[in-house]
Amino acid sequence: MQFGIFSVGDVTTDPTTGRTASEAERIESMTRIALKAEEVGLDVFATGEHHNPPFVVSSPTTHLGYIAAKTERLLLSTSTTLITTNDPVKIAEDYAFLQHLSGGRVDLMMGRGNTGPVYPWFGKDIRDGIRLAVENYHLLRKLWREPVVNWQGQFRTPLQGYTSTPAPLDGTPPFVWHGSIRSTEIAEQAAYYGDGFFHNHIFWNKEHTEQMVRLYRQRYEFYGHGSADQAIVGLGGQVFMAGSEAEAKRVFRPYFDNAPVYGHGPSLEDFTEMTPLTVGTPEQVVERTLGFADYVGDYQRQMFLIDHAGLPTSLVLEQVEMLGSEVVPVLRAEFERRRPAHVPSDPPTHASLVASGPDAPHHLVEPARALVEERAASSVDEGAQRPSRDQVTA
Repeated sequence: MQFGIFSVGDVTTDPTTGRTASEAERIESMTRIALKAEEVGLDVFATGEHHNPPFVVSSPTTHLGYIAAKTERLLLSTSTTLITTNDPVKIAEDYAFLQHLSGGRVDLMMGRGNTGPVYPWFGKDIRDGIRLAVENYHLLRKLWREPVVNWQGQFRTPLQGYTSTPAPLDGTPPFVWHGSIRSTEIAEQAAYYGDGFFHNHIFWNKEHTEQMVRLYRQRYEFYGHGSADQAIVGLGGQVFMAGSEAEAKRVFRPYFDNAPVYGHGPSLEDFTEMTPLTVGTPEQVVERTLGFADYVGDYQRQMFLIDHAGLPTSLVLEQVEMLGSEVVPVLRAEFERRRPAHVPSDPPTHASLVASGPDAPHHLVEPARALVEERAASSVDEGAQRPSRDQVTA
């Protein structure tokens, strides 16, 4: 099973000191955190993509390419790559190039993003979000799998005799996750192609997460990729650890109370009860995280958000150290002990995809209309309980 950390790259004032890191300091901090992740034995580092303050992560492939040059084993990913406002031609080029630079140590997560103004900045309409996600990803797959592409769609100029360069490393595109908090169409899209489905699992109650993952698993089996329990699932999570629960809450509370996303909303105690946020000892993090599989089934990747809300780099590095020494070794052993033999333990990697050969053509008729109109066979309960603050649903 893969374990790692993901960053949203926010620049937030430290509420305990009043100091705000510069953009250069924040980028350098994220790099140090990624290098620490490899040092302590974590598997994955993922960066978000935003194009607005207070975030600095506007160019994921630039940052991941730099980290690739400074690491040997760490898998590099995104959380997320904006499939809606980025040109799929540029995504095809950038991530294939990153594949070559990193020796195949790359996968990526497609997402629509959670910042509405980004759409018009890039000449798009947010009301087209789902259709953009579907059409752009369909084109991206063709660009990565066909040497010459002739294509016409709704949202970009047609392509005639186009060849994307560089081609994917070893003729094998990166593995793709589709990330969504609440869009059933995205779970459907992931299942349709047999790709991975990543549920952020940060803001919502476990019942909502369970239903989204169940939908993806059911549709994965429906499309003939394997049994539902073999579907490739990833989860997010938030933790803050100390020697005692009281100490962890004492240190983390001012950061939680003033965080841009959930600050000035539910209390820390209410939020940890309603969502997967765990603030306590490493043992409590282990116990809580092991419980995720009780409602989503055996899964393949667990990512933790730990460098946000203005937390100083030194404190974040201590959290990474605890993950690597006290949390992940226990989780790795316990998750594998309970996993049935027929369920994959890891997501596909470049090596495993190369070994299995090129994927067979799968539904390469235009799927956009069917995916949007059919939606999901099962619906997510819109009445599921969640924190009341509107920002929490972003």
